[in-house]
Amino acid sequence: MSETDTEGRRIANEARDRVRFEEEALGLSDQVFRVARGLVNSREEAEDLVQQTYERAFRSWRSFTPGTNLRAWLLRILTNLNIDRARRVKRRPETQPMEEGDYFLYNKLEESAGRPLEEERVVERLSQDDVVGALSAVPHDFRDVLVLVDIGDFSYQDAAQILDIPIGTVMSRLHRARRVLKHELADRAVEAT
Repeated sequence: MSETDTEGRRIANEARDRVRFEEEALGLSDQVFRVARGLVNSREEAEDLVQQTYERAFRSWRSFTPGTNLRAWLLRILTNLNIDRARRVKRRPETQPMEEGDYFLYNKLEESAGRPLEEERVVERLSQDDVVGALSAVPHDFRDVLVLVDIGDFSYQDAAQILDIPIGTVMSRLHRARRVLKHELADRAVEAT
């Protein structure tokens, strides 16, 4: 076999591997977008973030180890890009200590309505924009964990791997994120009355 034949096969194999990688990566685009949508404030920002994620993934596709978790690899890129974006914006959301119980939303609505409310009526008061707005009020580090675990259906272990933090930190941030989100949703539900 000549050197030219060997080089030709190497190029053909690399091209085939790249096509396979791109097809598998693009097959995960809905999941990547869903996670991105939870991380940012608008659909347009999410689309930009997904586009940047795929640009970076396609540029560095050789660094992906076949047989490992491609979804986690893509979401790690997405998360890093979002962290970089947040640093550029230097957005510092206000945080308040959460001392209310898990029924903060219902308690707040009962106070405003003067009577107990059914869950369906509470949910009806919240629009999708209210939910997205409340999610965007969650501090960045906490929101990342919340989006990965509660929206992206990742395990604590997967979220820890994607964010490159310990599992205990994932659990702590998730707990805090859920409390902030409940508080924000309660405020928005009361405003909708």
